[in-house]
Amino acid sequence: MKPTAPVPLEIHFRHLAYSEALETHIRHQADKLGKFHPSIHNCHVTIEQLHRHHTQGNHFHVRMAVKVPGHELIADRQPDQNHAYTDVYVAIRDAFDAMRRQLEDLVRHQQGHVKQHEERPHGHITEIAPDKTFGRIESVDGRWLYFHRNSLVGEDLDKLQIGTPVYYVEDIGDEGPQASSVHPIGKHHILV
Repeated sequence: MKPTAPVPLEIHFRHLAYSEALETHIRHQADKLGKFHPSIHNCHVTIEQLHRHHTQGNHFHVRMAVKVPGHELIADRQPDQNHAYTDVYVAIRDAFDAMRRQLEDLVRHQQGHVKQHEERPHGHITEIAPDKTFGRIESVDGRWLYFHRNSLVGEDLDKLQIGTPVYYVEDIGDEGPQASSVHPIGKHHILV
């Protein structure tokens, strides 16, 4: 396997002192992304330290934007009530894992390796949280599935609305059925 070129990378630290160790770690993770897509034009990573109560410790928000030909993919890891990112390395790991999955899905789609099933799971968005971090999908058989904004492939939850039709992969989460790899359906959205 031939080595991949370094991924063009921009790193921004907000409310957090510059850290050479963090930068080295992020560069290493970004270069690994090159194995999952052959043409990454740019990877932009922002790490923000959020100020919380002293008893809860520091929380971190990691946002990634990766540009490839014809697409911009977003992975956004924010602390929430269920999972507070108090370890910056965990937040970075999760953001890169989410981006890797999106790149793999995109490459499979572009190469035509997505299995075509007669009945792919689909439905429409019935709820979007006011803070735009999650939503719910109603399947064609009337079931409701939770999805997180990081499950969206090729689109940002801010740009979608209630009623948007979607394809998805169904998984079982901590609290029951949930949707992952959510693909909005429409003329401006990726179809797989």
